[in-house]
Amino acid sequence: LYRAPPPPCPPIMPDSADDSKIVHYYRETEPPHSLLPSVKERLTSLGLSDDASKITSVRTESCFNVSVGAGLDAEHTARLEWLLAETFENDGLRLEKSAFDGAGTAALSAEFGPRKTFASAFSSNAVSICAACDLPSITRLERSRRYCFELSSPLGNDATEAVKAMLHDRMTEEEYKEPLTTFDSGAVTEPVITVPIMKEGRSALERINEERGLGFDDFDLDYYTNLFKEKLGRDPTDVECFDMGQSNSEHSRHWFFGGKMVIDGETKPHTLFQMVKATLPKGVPNNSVIAFHDNSSAIRGYEVEALVPTEFGKAGPMIKDKRTLHPILTAETHNFPSGVAPFPGAETGTGGRLRDVMATGRGAYPVAGVSSYCVGNLNVPGYDLPWEDKDFVYPSNLALPLDIEIEASNGASDYGNKYGEPVIHGFTRSFGLR
Repeated sequence: LYRAPPPPCPPIMPDSADDSKIVHYYRETEPPHSLLPSVKERLTSLGLSDDASKITSVRTESCFNVSVGAGLDAEHTARLEWLLAETFENDGLRLEKSAFDGAGTAALSAEFGPRKTFASAFSSNAVSICAACDLPSITRLERSRRYCFELSSPLGNDATEAVKAMLHDRMTEEEYKEPLTTFDSGAVTEPVITVPIMKEGRSALERINEERGLGFDDFDLDYYTNLFKEKLGRDPTDVECFDMGQSNSEHSRHWFFGGKMVIDGETKPHTLFQMVKATLPKGVPNNSVIAFHDNSSAIRGYEVEALVPTEFGKAGPMIKDKRTLHPILTAETHNFPSGVAPFPGAETGTGGRLRDVMATGRGAYPVAGVSSYCVGNLNVPGYDLPWEDKDFVYPSNLALPLDIEIEASNGASDYGNKYGEPVIHGFTRSFGLR
C-alpha cells in the first residue's frame, strides 16, 4: 500500500494550462566496474593511447525526463518522487540538479537517451505505473544515462567521438546535448506520393526501388508493374510499395525456401522446404508430435510429475499431478537486427523465441535457451591472430564483430534473465574472407 512520505514537496506546474512541461530528476548510479577499463582499452586499440591516459575516473547518473501534462500538487509530486527514488536511498533523488554540475572544465560529460521520435518500452511501463498510482498527467517518462569522465587534460576530437560511440546505440538512442525541454523531435511526416506506373511503366518502380531501398528483384519489378498496370489499372503509392517490400520479403514469405529452384537453366523437382520435409514422410511411424507448422517442433514425451494449477480462471494453489509433457524446440534468427543494434536486436530475438514457446499448442513452458553467434574477424585488442586481415572494412551501418559478440550476448541473456529463462549452451564462430 502506498503511503506518501511526510515532508511536503513543492508542486510541479506547467508554464500554462495548455503546456506540458519536462522536469528532470537526477539519481547518481554506480558505474559498471568494466566501464573505465573498456573505454581506455578501446581508445588504445584505435591508436589513441595518449588520450586514454588522460582519463582518471568516471561517474554515472540517471536522469528521469518526466513530461507533465497538467500540474501536480504537493501530494502527487511526492508520489512521483517516491516512485523514482532509490528504495533505500531516497534522499539521492534531486530535482533539476545534476551531480555533475560542479565538474571541472577538463571533464567530459555526455548524456544519452532514447530517440525522441518514439516512446521507449521503459516509458510505456513507467507511464502505466504512474497511471495506476493516480498520476494520469504523466504522459511520457524517459530515462537517460549520464557520464562524467574526469580528465587530466582535454581529449582530442577523435577520442571524444570514439568514447561517445561506445556509450550508446546509434539506432535507438541519441545524445542529449542539453537537458530536454520537449519530446518533439521536429520531424515532419513526408507526404504520400504516387508512383506513375500507368505513365512510365516499370522504370517508375525501378526508380523508387532504388531511392527507398525496397529490395525488389527483376521478378518483383515485373510482377508489381503488371499487377498495377494491367490488373488494378492504377498507380500505387510509395506506402504500398514499401509495404510490399516488407510483406513479401524472404523473412515473411520464404521465397527462396518455398520457391522453385532453377539451376543452370534446369528446374529442380523439389523446393528447399520440400527437401527438408521429405526427411519426415507422412504415413511412416515416428516420434514427432509437431513438425513444420505451429510455433515450435515437438517430439513425443513421457509421463512426469508436474506442478499444475487447481484453478484456471483465478488464482489458486498448485498441486503435483501426473502429466504427459512433450519436449519442444524453437529457433529464432535475428541476424540483421543484431548486426545493426546488437543488444536490443538479440534481446528481441530472445523475446520472439519465448513468444513462440508460449504459443505452441495450447501453451508450453520455457526451460532454457541456446545462443549462437557467427561473425567476421574479431580483431580483439592485444590478441593478434595471424589469419585475421586488419584491412577488412565492415559496413558502416553494422556493428563490429567484436561488439556483436559482446553486446548481443548481453542482450540475449538480459531478456532471458528478466523472464526467468537461463542461457545454458551455445557456440560462436568467427571467420573473415573476401
